[in-house]
Amino acid sequence: MSSRYSMLIQWSAEDEAYVVTFREFPGAHTHGASYEEAVKNGEDVLELLASAYRTDGKRLPEPADFRYAPARQSSA
Repeated sequence: MSSRYSMLIQWSAEDEAYVVTFREFPGAHTHGASYEEAVKNGEDVLELLASAYRTDGKRLPEPADFRYAPARQSSA
């Protein structure tokens, strides 16, 4: 279930870590020293968020759909 949610993982030079944010859960974030650790921590946060929503009786947000946008052709 939570595997359908988006995770954006970006390197932060300021934090010297990979920072993970979640499109469907604004304000929620985590990080990791390595990309793999960031992925694991992101998966853990998604599970915790889903559990918290269920405990609070809140409806989970719909997972965002990826929409492929082809590269624009340059007009030369």
